[in-house]
Amino acid sequence: MIIDTTYLLRLSGIEIRTDLLGAIDANKTRFSFDDLGVSMISLFEIQAKVAKLNLPPKLAADAIEVINSDFRVEPFYDQEIVEVAHSLSKRLGDYIDCIVIATAAANKEELVTEDSKIMKNRGHIKETYGITVTNYKELLSA
Repeated sequence: MIIDTTYLLRLSGIEIRTDLLGAIDANKTRFSFDDLGVSMISLFEIQAKVAKLNLPPKLAADAIEVINSDFRVEPFYDQEIVEVAHSLSKRLGDYIDCIVIATAAANKEELVTEDSKIMKNRGHIKETYGITVTNYKELLSA
């Protein structure tokens, strides 16, 4: 399963409504930490979010260290990811989101996200790329 950046923000001290990592730790999902992958672009997103919120850069560095040691980090520059992201950008606009989706598609893995635009397009994503897109609430009820 590829997880969107949102679920990693807590690692840098940024509060979010959903605690996917906590739910996995408490065995409330069908996934374990060994099942999780993240796009390398999420590391950039964490840095950008910490900078935007004017938080200490050490928070981003510490979060990235944890992610690199505890998660499967997938590169965003493989040809298939670049091609799928480019194709999706015409429909979704946000290229970073497109990279995250393309990472799931290239690895043939489920994607979990809270992004409303991605969720609105999950039928198209499933039909075109064969991957399931879900969110935190759906994971907990599955």
